[in-house]
Amino acid sequence: MLSVQLYSVRDQLAADRPATLARLAAIGFRHVEPFGLGSPDRTSAERLAAARSLRADLDAAGLAVSAVHAGLPGDIAELEEECAVLGADTAFIPHPRLVRGFGEETFADPGQLDAFAETLGAAAESAVSLRLGYHNHWFEWARLPDGTTGYDRFWRRTSARLLAELDVYWAVAAGADPASVLAELGDRAVALHLKDGPAEPGAPQTPIGTGRVDVRGVLAGSSSIRWHVVEIDTADLDPFDLLATNAATLVSDGRTTWS
Repeated sequence: MLSVQLYSVRDQLAADRPATLARLAAIGFRHVEPFGLGSPDRTSAERLAAARSLRADLDAAGLAVSAVHAGLPGDIAELEEECAVLGADTAFIPHPRLVRGFGEETFADPGQLDAFAETLGAAAESAVSLRLGYHNHWFEWARLPDGTTGYDRFWRRTSARLLAELDVYWAVAAGADPASVLAELGDRAVALHLKDGPAEPGAPQTPIGTGRVDVRGVLAGSSSIRWHVVEIDTADLDPFDLLATNAATLVSDGRTTWS
């Protein structure tokens, strides 16, 4: 099923969230993937208030939540409470810096990487009402001294309960083959981020089918994955138009559905 990562329209959300959500619903989306939960810059009370406010706007637009992107607070129960407000049962950590003590360089340092894998794995094991996962960018495929990649070592070292959301675009940017990555992850992969373009950090993204990413090919070999999340990091095109184009392409191909 289709979902849309709300980071794609972050500027529009900041300007007028109800109108932005209503426009996504008008395009045809029925599910969204919010970001910013579990923020270390807010207290637990502030995060809960923000989640309740977002839930009210989502309900008004007729939108449900597929999963969320979140930081990892010191107590996983706090994130579980936020997610429960939104009706979300899955949260993906989208960057090591959202876990205290770690950063982008973590995936190039075996010692830090093992500690990161242990931290997320322990959180996944201790969660009661929430499935925890990790979402990649490109830097996770840093080459380690033993010749392996940080991405491969991470998934070998962490708990089997930790899930994966594969960003297909950034996997290609890292030089990885998404189909092979999905085969290695197996049933731990439960969601995909889908977009197209030159697959270079900072470069504008383009409609699916016009760049380096074989989105259709990846979807053809991943029929068991439930969530297909369209996203834009940066683009020269209007974000609503690009999201609508990409969603319509995926649905017309028969690779996914609106709901």
